[in-house]
Order: sequence, then structure tokens, then C-alpha cells
Amino acid sequence: MAKPNYNFAKRQRDLAKEQKKEEKAARKKAAAEGGTVDTELDHEVDSESEDAAEDTGAPEDKAPTA
Repeated sequence: MAKPNYNFAKRQRDLAKEQKKEEKAARKKAAAEGGTVDTELDHEVDSESEDAAEDTGAPEDKAPTA
């Protein structure tokens, strides 16, 4: 059985977190300007990032044990 690549899984989580942070900042900026934001599009992007995290094949919540 192949060993899980924890570095890859961590990088994917970090990229998803960064993207989510940028989207939140964009929503806050739009709200401050009085604009409206399409929340359905945001949910669609969130579900895609969750699917990508599931495709890694590595457990995300568990740290490697020695």
C-alpha cells in the first residue's frame, strides 16, 4: 500500500483556506461598498474545494504517528 503524502494534503488544505479567506475579504469589501454578492456561487466554489480535499486520499484530521 502506498504511503499517504501528508505534505500534499497540507498544501491543498492551505490553498483552500487561502482561497476561502480571499473570498471572504471580497464579500466584506462588496458589502462595505453596498454591493450584493451572489452567495450561491460562493457555495458552489466551496463544494468544489471540499471535493478536491477529499480526492487526496489522505486523512486530513489525523497527524502521522511514529
